[in-house]
Amino acid sequence: MVHFQKLALIALILMAGGCANIAEKTNTLSDEKIKSQTGGTLGYAPDALTIVSRRTEGTNTYVELRANDKKVFNCVINGGNALSFGMTNPPSCAKKGEPLRVGPFGQ
Repeated sequence: MVHFQKLALIALILMAGGCANIAEKTNTLSDEKIKSQTGGTLGYAPDALTIVSRRTEGTNTYVELRANDKKVFNCVINGGNALSFGMTNPPSCAKKGEPLRVGPFGQ
């Protein structure tokens, strides 16, 4: 029984790593979609935002944005990949330097 539990744990670890890899490779979030979603959350028109940087890790896309008024924000968008069927959760955003609440309950 202990052997089975170890194999099950190894399988879970491999699946988790595999899922993250699949999510990263199938991310479909365009710059326009990112600016549209984060703009709605931040209260800016999409064309008032410039993407400074972005990276995708697993199911999350992390983006730094600069608004026309020179304010800078960090946002996380969860989803937008094959595992979520392209759907996303609302972005979590904060002014640069402030804590970013990330997670299913904003933690």
